[in-house]
Parts: sequence; C-alpha cells; structure tokens
Amino acid sequence: MSTPFIRNHQYNIIKKQAEFLQNTLRTVADRSVLETVRYRAAASIIEAFPYLTGDQQQMLEQISTFETTYDFQKYLSTLEAYLEPYPPITLKQIQKLFPKNKKLKVPDLRSIDFRYLTYLSWEDIATNKLFIVYPFEGQFIGIEGRITPTHKKGYCLFCNRHQELAFFTVRTKPSSASPDHFSAIGQYVCKESQGCNQCITDTGALEKFIFTVLK
Repeated sequence: MSTPFIRNHQYNIIKKQAEFLQNTLRTVADRSVLETVRYRAAASIIEAFPYLTGDQQQMLEQISTFETTYDFQKYLSTLEAYLEPYPPITLKQIQKLFPKNKKLKVPDLRSIDFRYLTYLSWEDIATNKLFIVYPFEGQFIGIEGRITPTHKKGYCLFCNRHQELAFFTVRTKPSSASPDHFSAIGQYVCKESQGCNQCITDTGALEKFIFTVLK
C-alpha cells in the first residue's frame, strides 16, 4: 500500500516543474541547457520536502529522465497515489470553529476532493463573507471575514498567481488593554479558491496571514 507523503502544495510544485521541463524540451536543443534544467527541476522538487526516504527521493527525481508528454502524465498520475489528503473534518467540527454563526452555511463536504486541498474555503454570498479552515499541527484553525470583489486581476497573497482578485478583510481580536477596540487586516486573494488550491506552492503566506489575524 502506498504511504502518502505529498501534500497538495508540494504536488503543485511538481506539476509546475513538470510543465516547465516539458516546455524546455520542446523549445531548447542545447543538451547542456537541457541537462541543467532537468537537474534544477528535480532539485526544486526535493527542496520542497523537509524529509524524504531514499525511495521517495528516488521516485521524485525520476522527473529528470523523462522525454515525452506521456512520460510526464504517467509520472504525475502515479504520484497521485501518494497524495496526503486534507485531514478528515466533519460538519460539527467546522461549526465549532465559527460558534457565533448560528446559521453557518457549509459546502457539501462529500463533493470535495480533499486530496487537492491546502485550505478549505467557501463564500457565503448572502453575507459577503469568506470562511477559511486550515489544518495546522493536528488542529483546525478557522477565520472569517468580509470578501469584496475587485473586478481586477492581480497577484493572490496565497498562491501568487495572476488572477481575478477579491479583497479579504478579517477583523482581529481586541487587545486586553482596549477590549472594545477592533482593527482589521485585509489582503488580496483569489476570488475562486479551487483554482487557488490548484496553484498554491507554499503555505508560508497563508499561515502568516492566519496567525497575524488571530493574534
């Protein structure tokens, strides 16, 4: 049985390197350049993993040996068996993260492919609110805020791709010195979270934003 060890954002890195390497193979004839790109693609993938067994590293480094589109597609398909899915979560667990929202609308969890999630997110159109649930060190963290479409393209804080953005504003906790005083932190994020999850290659910006608003 395959032991999962690849998280969604790491799989996105592998996909990105596979695409870059395929494009290079189509457009570059210089063998020395190709060998450099092959080496760099494999190295970039390995760097995304803090720990790998010898077999796992060998499996990932196979990307440097491929020539055809079929090779790359088969490689990515094979790695899907090793995807570490988003941790199991129930409706009750989500509701506990947002106790003040008595009429919380949650997406149908059965319709979600959790293998390709870094964070769970949904928008409540009626209230113009965005909800994010993120797994961190064995626990789930939930944040909510107001979401405002910008109708403009730019770079998303979470996945750093150029896409149509929305402005996500989260009200922070009041300070102990001034319990009645709230402030807000806002950032531009993808309007469509599914595409964001398919492109995110680093959880650093997402985690920094979450922990900043929870301070």
